[in-house]
Amino acid sequence: MDVVLTDFIRALRNADVRVSTSETLDAFNAVQLIGYENRATLKQALSLVLPKTFDEKMTFDACFDRFFARRPLRALTPESEASQDGEATGQSSEDTASEGNASGQGAAEADAPGSSHSSQSKAAEGATADDESGAAAPPDVAAAAVSSLLGQLLMRGNTMEINIEIHAAGEQVGVQRIKVFTQKGVYTQRILEAMGNTPLQQEIAALAQSPAAGNRQLGAELNRRRDWLREMVRGYVEQQFLLYADVTGRRLREDLLKNVRLASIDGRHHRLVQDVVRRMARRLVAAYSRRRKVFHRGQLHLPRTLRHNMKYDDAIFDLKWKSTRVARPRVFAICDVSGSVANYAAFMLMFLYSLDEVLPKVRSFVFSSELDEVSGLFQQYPMDEAMALALRQYGNGATDYGRALADFSSLCLDEIDKKTTIIILGDGRNNFGSSRLDLMKQLYDRCQRLVWLNPEPRAIWNTGDSEMRHFSAYCHQVDECSTLTQLERFVSGLLRYSR
Repeated sequence: MDVVLTDFIRALRNADVRVSTSETLDAFNAVQLIGYENRATLKQALSLVLPKTFDEKMTFDACFDRFFARRPLRALTPESEASQDGEATGQSSEDTASEGNASGQGAAEADAPGSSHSSQSKAAEGATADDESGAAAPPDVAAAAVSSLLGQLLMRGNTMEINIEIHAAGEQVGVQRIKVFTQKGVYTQRILEAMGNTPLQQEIAALAQSPAAGNRQLGAELNRRRDWLREMVRGYVEQQFLLYADVTGRRLREDLLKNVRLASIDGRHHRLVQDVVRRMARRLVAAYSRRRKVFHRGQLHLPRTLRHNMKYDDAIFDLKWKSTRVARPRVFAICDVSGSVANYAAFMLMFLYSLDEVLPKVRSFVFSSELDEVSGLFQQYPMDEAMALALRQYGNGATDYGRALADFSSLCLDEIDKKTTIIILGDGRNNFGSSRLDLMKQLYDRCQRLVWLNPEPRAIWNTGDSEMRHFSAYCHQVDECSTLTQLERFVSGLLRYSR
């Protein structure tokens, strides 16, 4: 099996591009036909068989460019060259090396990862510190003076060979399992160890303690090449992080935000939370937007069956089954927007209005002291702007549930019927005012369901000025709702109940 294509498909799936088994086989067939020679042709062919939607095609393009990025290994620069002042920026490295090298050697040999100084060649031949005028040894001779396998690899300086070893070590340590950016250093060290960093480090330490100057200089060169290798491995790990961990890290943040109390979320995370809410809403829409007609195949509708088969002289040929058609619910959302409860109201209203395909009849009301309908704001303005206007107009008063219930009853009590679901979001703290439980009872008797969502922990309900013990007596359902996970669970239950 093609390991490169398998890793690429794994990266696509990690980036939320759905790739089925049959599509994977189609991709393998396409690669067998066109190969990897032409990058543009490969990208076009795979884009025809792997992504399906417009969003997936955009993700595919970004993932392909990162996965097949041309990132050549950076060549080593000799220390003597790096320390020179240099002439103009346009001067070639060969001219600079020829001016600083009395022996007249070109910098092409010195720039290559396999180059060696004259002192290194003498160390390879067992010379002492006094003999420093000989010519540079070829890479294979310099590599022969090194005992560790990784050191020999670095002294040979074959960039393709080094690149292959880095990828092999990455596969060995499972760099594809990287999840967060703090693991980049860990995986860099693991790859170096898998390539043989420990024996190389021991050899460098031994050469540094050698009395021969040539050996000490060889150890310094090995140390420099090891630093170069570390930079290359770090770049490789960062590339793998972008492929396999960027989306995974975002999922981890989203999972964390789903289970954090909404009042504790900083403003800098609101945009990400809004994206999570919209994504959760789309998932619920996909699950509940099918035709709202449920057949109970096990229940025979006898009168309808007999009437339908009268044309067959009462011989029963076609059976008719009982069916239930459920209308989409009409939702009235009443939200307390005072204090910290405003955050919960904003996200709940965003959730409900994102479900317009399955909940097209949502009417929203907000209050702190007096209540008013804000459905028109959400139809006229974007979600953020509409919520800001609602908070500015109605979020500054002291909480008064009794007055809010009276205002709601005067506005639309006659519209409440057995097809209506009323959702009240609030902490139930009424500042020791009148609760108007008589109005709560009227709403309870007239509607199909009355649900109270309290963002406070259940343990502190009924403490202080909380009236939850009285309000809950006239509710069909009372739940704690302080996180996005709890909000999603409630909305999913609402849609399931109304099917």
